[in-house]
Amino acid sequence: MYIGRFAPSPTGELHFGSLLAALASYLDAKSHQGLWLLRIDDLDPPREIPGASSKIIAKLESFGLEWDREIVYQSQRYQDYQQALDQLCALDLIYPCNCSRKSIRTRSGHSYYDGHCLRHKATHSSGRYCWRFNTKQQSISWTDGIQGEQSVHYPQLSDFILKRSDHLWAYQLAVAVDDQQMGITDIVRGNDLLDESAKQLTLIAALQLSPINYKHIPLALNPLGQKLSKQNLAPALSTQQITSTLFRALCLLGQTPDKVLLQADKSELLKQAILNWNVKRIPLKYPDNSFS
Repeated sequence: MYIGRFAPSPTGELHFGSLLAALASYLDAKSHQGLWLLRIDDLDPPREIPGASSKIIAKLESFGLEWDREIVYQSQRYQDYQQALDQLCALDLIYPCNCSRKSIRTRSGHSYYDGHCLRHKATHSSGRYCWRFNTKQQSISWTDGIQGEQSVHYPQLSDFILKRSDHLWAYQLAVAVDDQQMGITDIVRGNDLLDESAKQLTLIAALQLSPINYKHIPLALNPLGQKLSKQNLAPALSTQQITSTLFRALCLLGQTPDKVLLQADKSELLKQAILNWNVKRIPLKYPDNSFS
């Protein structure tokens, strides 16, 4: 059975780029008669905005994107992440690291980790340290359902962090564990996370988890060529014209909704969008000035 998910971080309100990802994942799941789940990725308290989770949930409801099952919160799942870390430790696939970003760049000239603490063992008495996954400088290849054949090699796929030096869990491990425990089979999300799939697939293989199918929609860019994101001050999604906003999102996703649906309510528009959803129509890039 197809089980998809949408997993926003509560670092701000949803914006139009968020809607594109949510809508694409929702329609892909529902067009396969599958389930669409909602998870709040609240792993990073210092970056979270109070009340953002509630606003995200309310905004999804306003746009008619109704999820199946109870909402999952990553902040309630730390014990599961520790169990996975212990499993990787037993497999001798992780190691402590006390390297700063500055020291990595000084040694290598770039931000990719150079394996220093794998060769020069950091000890638990070496001050603050994180836990890194040993990729063994392997390469990984997979087929993305929209972007096509993908391949990532060392140093792009370098030893990555699973638990931070401030004791917060890193995105990669939490996502791999949660997707497995939620039964996720397919993930549709923004193209900014395409390279992160390599790390997640590496972890999935190491933990012997079920494989996942990935589809990455184009990255929404503002007029300055920056990712449409909370960090770049993308405006919060308005609920003033829900049907026309959904219609615009469908068009950008390469679908061809009948203009008569502009006069329909959101439930009828979404019903027709599910019936006519075709992931093969999603472009590799949005037209210029689509988000000006």
